Amino acid sequence: MRKILLFLSVIIVGLIFSARLFYLQIYASDTYSLYHDNAIRKVYDYPKRGFVYDRNGKLLVANQPSYDVMVIPREVEPLDTLEFCSLLKIDKEQFIAKYNKAKRYSPRLPYVFVSHLSKEDYAVLQEKMRKYDGFYIQKRSLRQYETTIGANVLGDIGEVNNADLEKDSYYQIGDLTGKQGVEASYEKTLRGRKGIKFIQKNRFNRDIGPYKGGTYDTLPEPGKDIKITIDAELQAYGEKLMQNKRGGIIAIDPSSGEILTMISAPTYDPNDLVGRKRSKNFTRLFKDSIANPFFNRSLQGVYEPGSPFKLMNALIALQEEVITIDEKITCYRGYKYAGEFMGCHCPSGTRNDLIRGIQESCNAYFATTYRRILDKPKNASEGIDVWSEHAKSFGLGDFLDNDLFVGQKGRIPNRAYYKSAYPNSFYSTYTISNAIGQGEVATTPIQLANMIAAIANRGYYYTPHIIKSIEGETLPEQFTTKKQTSIDKKHFEPVIEGMLQVYKKGTAKYLQVDGIDICGKTGTVENFAIIDSVKTQLTDHSIFVAFAPKDNPKIALAVFVENGYYGNRFAGKIASLLIEKYIKGDITRTDMENWLLTHSLENEYAKPHSGLPFKINRETQLQVIPLPKDETNR
Repeated sequence: MRKILLFLSVIIVGLIFSARLFYLQIYASDTYSLYHDNAIRKVYDYPKRGFVYDRNGKLLVANQPSYDVMVIPREVEPLDTLEFCSLLKIDKEQFIAKYNKAKRYSPRLPYVFVSHLSKEDYAVLQEKMRKYDGFYIQKRSLRQYETTIGANVLGDIGEVNNADLEKDSYYQIGDLTGKQGVEASYEKTLRGRKGIKFIQKNRFNRDIGPYKGGTYDTLPEPGKDIKITIDAELQAYGEKLMQNKRGGIIAIDPSSGEILTMISAPTYDPNDLVGRKRSKNFTRLFKDSIANPFFNRSLQGVYEPGSPFKLMNALIALQEEVITIDEKITCYRGYKYAGEFMGCHCPSGTRNDLIRGIQESCNAYFATTYRRILDKPKNASEGIDVWSEHAKSFGLGDFLDNDLFVGQKGRIPNRAYYKSAYPNSFYSTYTISNAIGQGEVATTPIQLANMIAAIANRGYYYTPHIIKSIEGETLPEQFTTKKQTSIDKKHFEPVIEGMLQVYKKGTAKYLQVDGIDICGKTGTVENFAIIDSVKTQLTDHSIFVAFAPKDNPKIALAVFVENGYYGNRFAGKIASLLIEKYIKGDITRTDMENWLLTHSLENEYAKPHSGLPFKINRETQLQVIPLPKDETNR
């Protein structure tokens, strides 16, 4: 019996080996083996990257030819190093370092030795490449920005890193990928697909022609062109107005959620990050801790929203039926509570209804309103959950599920947020700063602009997005589906009327534009920093939100100007001019335009607020609200 089992085992093992050998010789793919055959050189043919156009068809990003010198270390033969270095415009030490790095990566795989040769350098080098075994030239395309604007919108491309290689097997060392902005968000759409050529080598390791006549070669598939929602002319104008200032601007078309302009200041020229100058310029910009141009303030800047948030509190109060449109609340130059005082600019004894409360930005009116919202249930800790859910229905306090590369969640606090400070319950006065958009409330410019778009639409919004069309594709459903807020449509009209009166009679009455009914709200956000262990008041932030026209609105926007004093000083003027530029196409309020272009905020942050003397470190000026670890940058 044992002899039979041993005999059968030998037979079975022999059959398994025979079957495997038969499979490898007859059925195994030749194409698969090509990638591991040292006698065949693989040359990738990089596709044309897709072009980027603005909403009106203006070309923003194209391509230009570029050439990389590749090396396969094991194939390198002795060469005239000095001559080769002279052709590549590098020194001998750089040559040795690059060669050793390539060898460590892999002795048999291609590695980018020198990238981004100019056409002139390529022409000189091409004639002599036959002298340098193991080196060859690979053609690819670099970006060519047909504009100097929108660096934070367009982004850039750079070499893949280890994380890119691990995440996507498409990439090989030395490949380029989108690093920021649209280039990163739509990388797979824009990049296309590489082609490949298999080159047969002889026993002397020299190329003798295409493997099997090019049967297994593939052609590159060009990337798809895209049209983005940005209006290049409006973007350029907004960036001009924000020169020598810090802040972020987002403008949205309420009828579609399309982002018309996305401005972050200070900015830079996208052409600075192209070709061989990219590395030097990237380092310079990255180390600029004062301007911090890579920080996209329109998407990542998290600020207290200030008085524009009073619009939200008004809508919630109307929905919860704790106020009426006509009820008047008396203001004694502010609101007194628990031994504290929240001042405002209303004359003492002023009686404000809802519309006038918005018009004059009355703190007493909205502090009372906020307390009523929280106190409607049996305790304020339950009431704040109701308040929080209404605010979140406008897209606040979370990512907006958009197609933008970076973002922040912001913060709309609820009972869980306050639990550590108030484990049982708390009174509405404990969180009263939320009534005027300060305290624990934090928003990004894009979130606030989206909130205004929802108000302009009387209760719904479309997810803000940057893509308008993709060649041969339809837009994702997430960008074409209405998102309804929790506020009934009927409650928006009185709030909108109050916003209109802000321009007609209120805090923005000097910012009117003839022929356009603009609805807006000013905001002045107190700004503090810890300097030498002392809480010190800095120059306030200037904030403004608006939409226009009042009926059938075409644009909704939020403007944040850091250290810009009160709302209508900088942010309000910028908002009015952008609205006029977009709707009319030209500017009649040249007085405001000239004022903005001649007033710089480059050093304004160093000036004391309200005469309060203090010294300040320039690097403390980015006043964003620190968030918990689970609310970090996307």
